[in-house]
Amino acid sequence: MKVYRTDEIRNVVLLGHGGSGKTSLVEAMLYVSGATNRMGKISESNTVSDFDKEEQKRGFSISTSLVPIEWEKAKINILDTPGYFDFVGEVEEAVSAADAAVIVVSGKAGVQVGTEKAWELCDKYNLPRMVYVTEMDVDDASFRQVVEDLTKRYGKKIAPHFQPIRENEKLVGYINVIKNAGRRYTGVGQREECEIPDYCKPNLEILRDSLMEAVAETSEEFMERYFNGEEFSVEEIRAAMRTEVMDGDIVPVAMGSNVQAQGVANLLSDIVRFFPSPDKRTCAGINRRTNEIFEANYDFSKAKSAYVFKTMVDPFIGKYSFIKVCSGVLKGDDILFNADTDAEEKPGKLYVMCGNKPSEVSELFAGDIGAIAKLANTRTGDTLSTKATPVSYAKTDYSVPYTYMKYTVNKKGDEDKVSQALARMTAEDVTLRVVNDSENRQTLLYGMGDQHLEITASKLAARYKVEITLSTPKVAFRETIRKNSDVDMKYKKQTGGHGQYGHVKMKFEPSGDLDTPYIFEECVVGGAVPKNYFPAVEKGLQESVVKGPLAGYPVVGVKAILYDGSYHPVDSSEMAFKTATIQAFKKGFMDASPVLLEPIASLKVTVPDDYTGDVMGDLNKRRGRVLGMTPVAGGKQVIEADIPMTGLFGYCTTLRSMTGGRGTYEYTFARYEQAPNDVQEKEIAARAAEE
Repeated sequence: MKVYRTDEIRNVVLLGHGGSGKTSLVEAMLYVSGATNRMGKISESNTVSDFDKEEQKRGFSISTSLVPIEWEKAKINILDTPGYFDFVGEVEEAVSAADAAVIVVSGKAGVQVGTEKAWELCDKYNLPRMVYVTEMDVDDASFRQVVEDLTKRYGKKIAPHFQPIRENEKLVGYINVIKNAGRRYTGVGQREECEIPDYCKPNLEILRDSLMEAVAETSEEFMERYFNGEEFSVEEIRAAMRTEVMDGDIVPVAMGSNVQAQGVANLLSDIVRFFPSPDKRTCAGINRRTNEIFEANYDFSKAKSAYVFKTMVDPFIGKYSFIKVCSGVLKGDDILFNADTDAEEKPGKLYVMCGNKPSEVSELFAGDIGAIAKLANTRTGDTLSTKATPVSYAKTDYSVPYTYMKYTVNKKGDEDKVSQALARMTAEDVTLRVVNDSENRQTLLYGMGDQHLEITASKLAARYKVEITLSTPKVAFRETIRKNSDVDMKYKKQTGGHGQYGHVKMKFEPSGDLDTPYIFEECVVGGAVPKNYFPAVEKGLQESVVKGPLAGYPVVGVKAILYDGSYHPVDSSEMAFKTATIQAFKKGFMDASPVLLEPIASLKVTVPDDYTGDVMGDLNKRRGRVLGMTPVAGGKQVIEADIPMTGLFGYCTTLRSMTGGRGTYEYTFARYEQAPNDVQEKEIAARAAEE
């Protein structure tokens, strides 16, 4: 692929609900642009962007792929993203590198939750956008319905500039609203001029009026001409639309069929025509040497710098770091400096990726997207620059994974292989985390949802030939006491020669501090227990609180007072006093009305107003206590509640099904509280069975 200058580049992310047709749209784009001579199909597992075995097996995108397309002397870097919410990290990576977005909507399914989320992401990253309605060749597809729904949600800024011509429920052509002219399809991706059918004219008039009104609003001169009834030229309309699309004042709506490759050429032309090149966008970092702001702004005349927005690790083709060049012109023989890890990197070669196929390029201009292989000290979110001008760009803000499962390795001896494979997968997927829970002797896998974790296990088996089993994790309960107890414990053992003798009298009571395992005090009078045995008594307590007598959980909030005892001048030893203390603790703890404490989380659930009743009802079922509700922008409510950690298992799936995927949640550990009797009994019985 030839080298493109900054003003010839368009970086476009495809967003939309799962199954709306993003991947098949990429296939149609490749075919229409001449990059491929036949279109791949998802059903045949031969598409360019769904190259992963797991994607081909399941029939949907799991990771973002990069596909460059050459069209009208420009290079369009298409970032094809997954539509399912479990892979939102991939979408956030792609959006951070894009300069504009095409929101793909199915003409059959209409506006869905994924459409709304895509719009919100564009608002968050301030991206100019366009809507493309697919599946217009399907019988019950309705372009008008999609436009009405979008207008109802987002107002007058929705501007359809194409109108479908349908005969016998089939898409046979379209009307270009800007040119006020009809076109009829003659073959796959082919078209010819035609008359505008009479039945299309009333709707065309409405669309054209709203488009002209939007164009008129770009300047006072246009407004005057509009009120005087003057016509605008095609070039004037397009120039005004480009300005308004870049400002986000207009969202053009196009349509077509991916299967027939109809409307795709128009979409590619619109991307080149209306979307900004990177040099029209701003980009700033910090110069680490001077601590001043470095205004990169995709200027190829400035010092070299690039942001690593994604990492791809493949067992067969190796590790590739996807970069967006923020300033300067990158060459293969450059020596780059990573200010985040304070290490030098030598790229050697620069690549442009098309799916999983790398092709070498001599240089990459500012604003372009490419890849570098085998960077040893560079991770997603790092910045590459020069040692003379070390720059750091702000890291992308990713969604936090809250769903977790315990995993166990199926085959003994595979533990190292699994941890190495997971290290590679977490380098590739920013929303996947491995946490070692030493207290409960379990390893936890965190992800964005149950499907995310299940696919991770499946990838481990397919890619790395190691298998794991996912199961419900143990919860970190605690044990404490509610009452006081007094214990007299003597440890006496006589064997040939020296015996063992330790005698302690101890009181146990609640300390009131649940953050500390125990508080130790001694008030021994008259040397009944010599001072040199006090550390041994404390050591006995230290060992006792690790695994409590009730159910083997760590002990908190106990105050132990050593007030009396006795010793033997020959047989007493530190070991004897430690053992006497351990026995005293067991008895004293069980005599002092022991209870189990469960971890409580502070939960925040954000849902549209309509779902608050259902969500609160479900929280009550999970033993949650709703503390209050706060209205936020977009007709949503934030419900705040305290909930036991056990009540959060499976919550992600339940919340999504209850709110149609619109609800989100986050939580943090808050404190420990006494568990209800039925929970305690169940837990103690389960632990006893385990032991």
